[in-house]
Amino acid sequence: MAPSRRGDQVVITNRKARHDYFVLDSFECGVVLLGAEVKSIRGGRANLQDGYARVEDGEVWLYGMHVSPYEFSHGPDLDPVRKRKLLLHRSQIEELARASAEKGVTLVPTRVYFKDGRAKVELAIARGKARYDKRQTIAERDARRETERHLKEMNR
Repeated sequence: MAPSRRGDQVVITNRKARHDYFVLDSFECGVVLLGAEVKSIRGGRANLQDGYARVEDGEVWLYGMHVSPYEFSHGPDLDPVRKRKLLLHRSQIEELARASAEKGVTLVPTRVYFKDGRAKVELAIARGKARYDKRQTIAERDARRETERHLKEMNR
């Protein structure tokens, strides 16, 4: 039976990235994977928690993404947290390099998904939040929940 093509299939998300950073812009990147890493990612056995990206010598590299080894693989053992090359257009790489050169701006992976059978990483240009910004975000979210609850009760 052929695999179903359901469009974008999100496998891993980095929810903490939206909590710790203001996302300014995002890019879709291809990612170079070796061996059975694709099967491992498809199974959801990867982690973006400590992930970040850097532009080095005109190439974008993803650091800190943990991909657990595929348990049924007979190939060579790969380092689960090795750096992985991201595939982007030259103009996008230049834009990322300019943005990451600013103080307080970093490149953070926000999700890994499959598009037309190929693994993609959504890479965000992000600015770090201060502690009071995080508290303000939590307060806004709580206020929004409260108003939704009240509206829901009024509509009953």
